[in-house]
Amino acid sequence: MKNPNLLTQILIAFIAAIILGVIAGPSVEVVQPLGDFFLRLIQFIIVPLILSTLIVGVAGTGNVRKLGRMGGKTIAYYLGTSAVAITIGLAIGLAFQPGAGVDIPTEAVGAEPAAEEQNVVDTLLNIIPLNPFEAMVEGEILQIIFFALFIGIAISLVGEKAQPVYRFFEGLAEVMYKITGIVILLAPIGVFGLIAPVVGEYGMSVLLPLLKVILGVFAACLLHIVITYSIVVKLGGKMSPLVFFKGIAPAGLFAFSSASSAGTLPLTMKNSQENLGVSQKTSSFVLPLGATINMDGTAIYQGVAVLFIAQFYGIELSIMQMLSVILIATLASIGTAGVPGAGLIMLTFVLTNIGLPLEGIALIAGIDRILDMFRTSVNVVGDAAGAVFVDRTEKHHESNEDKDLEYSMNV
Repeated sequence: MKNPNLLTQILIAFIAAIILGVIAGPSVEVVQPLGDFFLRLIQFIIVPLILSTLIVGVAGTGNVRKLGRMGGKTIAYYLGTSAVAITIGLAIGLAFQPGAGVDIPTEAVGAEPAAEEQNVVDTLLNIIPLNPFEAMVEGEILQIIFFALFIGIAISLVGEKAQPVYRFFEGLAEVMYKITGIVILLAPIGVFGLIAPVVGEYGMSVLLPLLKVILGVFAACLLHIVITYSIVVKLGGKMSPLVFFKGIAPAGLFAFSSASSAGTLPLTMKNSQENLGVSQKTSSFVLPLGATINMDGTAIYQGVAVLFIAQFYGIELSIMQMLSVILIATLASIGTAGVPGAGLIMLTFVLTNIGLPLEGIALIAGIDRILDMFRTSVNVVGDAAGAVFVDRTEKHHESNEDKDLEYSMNV
């Protein structure tokens, strides 16, 4: 770990922000520009970082078959863990009964968010950019990933003539890594500016009636991290869970503060490579993809929130409806933006498909920012666990290929 004090600095900033928020109350919003400043720096590097590192990661494999194998593992892992996550969320929702006995006027906790309904087909079609340069300007991450994947694959297929293009993006990637390192040094300031206003804004009058929802999401997130990811990194990644959690802690903590998987991506990549030993090729491919389609924490939130809303309105969900929630939320996680508040939009999609009142979203809109912090941390830790898993299995596969080649040459 090149900066061993970063986690300590972030923790100090986090604790200081909580103390100041409690003491100063809403007036602490004067420090909000510090958080906004840091988030703008992060947003400033996201698009060129994803574009350059993903192109280099794909083209650097030099083997389209290997790329397909890595991509298959990555997507299977992300969808599999998302399905497990929402199952845990539903189980916790059944156990905690968060909506039972809650009596809150909906206008007290916020209005229903406006959302555009989009079916699975539209979501998949929207992955393909009509104009890749417009996608970069608008920050459409999934479309940028699609564009970068095709550029990387084409570089591999063209071969020697495309090497100047490859070297350009390789140089750009190195430049972006350097810029990222500089920006990450300011993370403690950003954490302080992001957390203090949240603590100052939300009083116990809103939190106490919905405490069971917060505790339910927290418990489900903790179970998923401790059980699911420990199994993944221990069995699939051959790594001690303690080593893994310590290595990814700075990114997880910043994700909690920023509530943005995409915004945390530079730090996730840095921690995965430096602290967890994930190769640059693997992290450049797996992590940008994960920041867009791996939404385990959001899936957990869907499970708890759906049952909370159903219980609040006295609606009993059937087994088929809960299975539908698992399927819909898992598929809907593909293309859900890794930005603050995206979970509410995704929840609208899930509620619409199982026939629950959309007005129920207003019940938890007031505490969504707090829940968003929990679920984003899970998303980021899950991305890193996936990178460890894929990197380990790829290295094992390459080792076996080398042995087979050596054996064939000896024969």
